[in-house]
Amino acid sequence: MRTDKSPLLPVAINRNDDTPLQRQVFDQMRDAILSGRLTPGWRLPSSRALAGELGVSRNTVLAAYDQLFAEGYIEGKIGSGTRVSKVLPEEVLATRSTAPSIQETRKQNPIRLSKVARSLIDDRPSQRQSGGSNAFRPGVPEIDRFPWPLWSRISAKFWRHPPRDLLSYGEAAGYGPLRSVIADYLRSVRGLICDAEQVIITAGAQQAIDLTARVLIDPGDKVWIEDPGYAGIRGVLKAAGAELVPLPIDADGLNVVKGQSIAPNARMAVVTPSHQYPLGAVMSLSRRLELLEWARENDAWILEDDYDSEYRYGGRPLSALQGLDNAGRVIYVGTFSKVLFPGIRLGYMVVPPGLSKDFVAVRRSLDDQTPIAMQPVLTEFIQSGHFAAHIRRMRTLYAERQGVLLDALNNKVSDLMSALPDDAGMHIVADLNPKLNLRDTEISQLAAKRKITVYPLSGFFIGPQTRNGLVFGYAGVEARDIVSGVDILSKVIREVLT
Repeated sequence: MRTDKSPLLPVAINRNDDTPLQRQVFDQMRDAILSGRLTPGWRLPSSRALAGELGVSRNTVLAAYDQLFAEGYIEGKIGSGTRVSKVLPEEVLATRSTAPSIQETRKQNPIRLSKVARSLIDDRPSQRQSGGSNAFRPGVPEIDRFPWPLWSRISAKFWRHPPRDLLSYGEAAGYGPLRSVIADYLRSVRGLICDAEQVIITAGAQQAIDLTARVLIDPGDKVWIEDPGYAGIRGVLKAAGAELVPLPIDADGLNVVKGQSIAPNARMAVVTPSHQYPLGAVMSLSRRLELLEWARENDAWILEDDYDSEYRYGGRPLSALQGLDNAGRVIYVGTFSKVLFPGIRLGYMVVPPGLSKDFVAVRRSLDDQTPIAMQPVLTEFIQSGHFAAHIRRMRTLYAERQGVLLDALNNKVSDLMSALPDDAGMHIVADLNPKLNLRDTEISQLAAKRKITVYPLSGFFIGPQTRNGLVFGYAGVEARDIVSGVDILSKVIREVLT
């Protein structure tokens, strides 16, 4: 059976209006063309299909189409249907040219954004540059090596005859079977103490952090954050009205003693203990115990962002901070964007047992639930062992790519910057040679013009900048592109020095 695949039109019939039906169709379609809602070349539905949709006779639609055709708004070609004219009548063009553009109107009457919005916009550019490739964008996994045929088969099998209950509104905490397999995985691989009731599925780690801030932070509350650290976390906390307390990072991770001296009564500490972002430090056991003791004694909370712990190249992944928590003070956050592909937009959080109902209730009031489409597919992907197999393959691949990047940096730009191997993660940091007086922000901006993305380390600091360098992501970059990318970056820096 042949179906009309053209899009629906913004046309509605008002039978209480004295205007003839064909005139109503004509006027609304002409207005849609003039306003740009129907763009030149847009295919219109057949007269029969539109008549059936509007509940009018086909002759009514034909009369409207004839008038539009006569005035030059639409055109028809044999075999290709009826479309909006690519060249509109002169009077239409004249009307458009004399009317003030949206841009001109906004220049005359600029839109007033909220203070929170302005602070968030100002805080993000250094870590959200646009570039022509993934070299060397941090946090981007290798998606070409993902088992897409397998994923497609699992998806097609499940969604060929989906359970009816999944097509309606679901659980605010997420798909039950997925929560169970995540809890099993976290207990066995990450050393967490949890069950499925504590797991909440979110649209990525960012939403989990936002939900935590909404539930536990009041405006004016002090929050310890890592400095340097991830700007996305700062944005969420600012939006919640938190007062940020930046704390320095050393070889053992967040400086807890410094935090106790500056803001001992802070409401929360946000940390990346397994692989600090961006410097890569691993929080020592003694520092972890200090942090847990502080939270317990001060009725404070710890948000543990475990963003890329699966990728550890020197032994098995370290146990999570949450596994050491015997007082229920840690909210654990993880994501599938780094281990599978960013577009999956699925993350999860593990909350203390006494908070599960409160977190779910707040989640339900905000957006009801995470989209269900990917959740059953991911459940099967994990249960069948494909998730673990993919991580093992990527762990080997990423270790190789880190080696390629380090070799390229050492061979081609060792006089400009220095970088050390990292036992974990998807990125490394290269410190610029202090004798050359290079600015990481300038290098980053010039590299972006050459389609190379390297984040300036200075953009991760909220307090005094103690290091000047570049952050290189390598996970999603082919070896040949790593080498060529370093070549381009070398030329960029040397041009600055000349």
